[in-house]
Amino acid sequence: MFSIQALQLCDAFLVLTAFWVGDKLRPVLRPLLGMADGGEIGLSEISWLLFIVVPFTPLLLEIFGFYRNMMRKTVAQSVSQMFRSLILIGVAVAVMVVFFKMAPSSRLVLIVAFSLAGMFLLIRDGIVRSALKKAAREEGSKERVVLAGDPEDIAELLSTMPEDVTDYWQVVCQFDLGEGDLNELEKILTAESVQRVIIASRHSVFRQISRTVEICEKQGIEAWVSASFIRTQVSRPTFDNLGGKPMLVLRATPELSWALLFKAVMDRAGAFLFIVVTSPAWVIAMLGIRLASPGAPVFFRQDRAGKYGKTFQMWKFRTMVPDAEAKLAEVKEEMGNEMSGPVFKLENDPRVFPFARFLRKWSIDELPQMLNVLTGEMSMVGPRPLPVYEVKKFEKSEHRRRLSVKPGITCIWQTRGRNTITDWEDWVKMDLEYIDNWSLWLDMKLLVMTVPAVLFGKGAK
Repeated sequence: MFSIQALQLCDAFLVLTAFWVGDKLRPVLRPLLGMADGGEIGLSEISWLLFIVVPFTPLLLEIFGFYRNMMRKTVAQSVSQMFRSLILIGVAVAVMVVFFKMAPSSRLVLIVAFSLAGMFLLIRDGIVRSALKKAAREEGSKERVVLAGDPEDIAELLSTMPEDVTDYWQVVCQFDLGEGDLNELEKILTAESVQRVIIASRHSVFRQISRTVEICEKQGIEAWVSASFIRTQVSRPTFDNLGGKPMLVLRATPELSWALLFKAVMDRAGAFLFIVVTSPAWVIAMLGIRLASPGAPVFFRQDRAGKYGKTFQMWKFRTMVPDAEAKLAEVKEEMGNEMSGPVFKLENDPRVFPFARFLRKWSIDELPQMLNVLTGEMSMVGPRPLPVYEVKKFEKSEHRRRLSVKPGITCIWQTRGRNTITDWEDWVKMDLEYIDNWSLWLDMKLLVMTVPAVLFGKGAK
């Protein structure tokens, strides 16, 4: 993690350098390109963009996997990851250039800077890749490691450990904690100048593990204990500190990170911009509801289950008759339910008044939920929040895992047909797929995929 952060700082500096060099090359390139003298206008005019481009370029590179498997990935993979990152941030910058009507000389600086940034990043990536390959080839530069534990556990650890990790190991001994003498282990650590002991702990006794850690501690050698003694399906084990006490953390949701912080910022900024852009639709909806269903509120608020099931009031434009909730049981009895499980869905719900069908078809009725995003109760992307009374009807405890993240306006379910999916288990499966594979890139992809789903009324009822 420290190495990756160091590389990200290095890459941010390279991007900054690319802009500085681009500005210095501007007077040389202008005559060659037949451009008129632009005076002193150049990087100084767009220096504020550096506060966006420099920090966010390494973040996007990380999202696209630029810092993963650095030794084994090909040059083509590096070029693809770098190109996609620069294209994404370049599009954002281009929009700002057009919106703020920047001078042509400043645009020249941007073009040269982005070209140089790509070249600098690829050169840096090539240097690091060469250094890693050299370290993997030379036995003297590898980390001297002892693997301790049950022989079966050690074999399983080695078989499941990726090669980009084991390439840097020189395993000097595989020590059987069950049969071996720990005093002998202490001698091996001394004689072989061991740098790290990795303990495969699934079948080992905690007393043996504790004694092994004490031996490593005496010699100042790192001891890494595998958490494989706890079998999990989706939880990722990590260690943290709580009140000065070491804790093994089993987390089945995305870990707190800069990416999650950026998601929160993106949610609020996106919600505010979306409200401004769609304000005419808000006016049309409010006027239409007043005329089509007079004497009742324009907005509908309902208790929904938020993160971890905490109740919040979700906003929507009202699309049903005023006493809709009182008539729910009657409608269920007369017309049934098109959705399995605790969720109620009905295509031709008699409680929906005519104008509201237009609002539902184009998802205009969902717009007020942007207010919930602004207040932090919801996210742009996440599992749809269900009414509290439906959550109480969950038959399986694992269904509640969809409540382990902040609910959202759109998710995988919306992009795959919404109401055309009638099996509750399929819906939950899609939500858990989102939670288990969450990334900023997935959020962006789902937001883009939601646009055609809304424009073409895909699955809307």
